[in-house]
Amino acid sequence: MPIEVGTPAPDFALKDQNNQEIRLADFRGRKAVLLVFYPYAFTGTCQRELAEIQERLDEYATGDVQILTVSVDSPYSHKVWALREGYDFPLLADFWPHGAVADAYGVLNPVTGTAHRGTFLIDRAGVVRFAEMTGAGEARDQAGWRTALAALGAGSAR
Repeated sequence: MPIEVGTPAPDFALKDQNNQEIRLADFRGRKAVLLVFYPYAFTGTCQRELAEIQERLDEYATGDVQILTVSVDSPYSHKVWALREGYDFPLLADFWPHGAVADAYGVLNPVTGTAHRGTFLIDRAGVVRFAEMTGAGEARDQAGWRTALAALGAGSAR
C-alpha cells in the first residue's frame, strides 16, 4: 500500500545513472518532485512509460518540477539503458540496501524484490500531494500525473 497523500515524503539519497548522488531533500523549498517507481530497466511496459516521460519531459521537468525515476537496478544498468533510449532525466538506483526507498514509499513487492509501479507528487514542502500504484503488468495513465501537477500549480501543466 503506497504512503498516503498528506504525509511527509520519506527522504532518500540514491545514485543516478551517472553515479551521482541525488537527495530528495535537495529539492525541498525549490521544486516539486514527480517520483516514479518502476520494476525493471529494459522491460516493455517500463520502457514505454519512460519513453512517454521523455516525450513529455517539458511538462515533467520544469523550473517548478523535478522528475525522478527509481528502480532496484544498478546505476550501471541505468547508464546503459539511458544511453540506449536517450533518457534525459535521472534514473535512480534503489539497489542497496535493496529496495529500501521503494519499501519506505510502500511500493516494494516483497515477492519479486522489485518496485511496483508507484507514482508520487511531492510538493516543495516535502508533502505527498498525489499517490498511485498500479497492479503487476498494468501500465499507468500519465494523464493523472499532469492533472496532479496542474492542481499543484506546477510545471507547464498550469
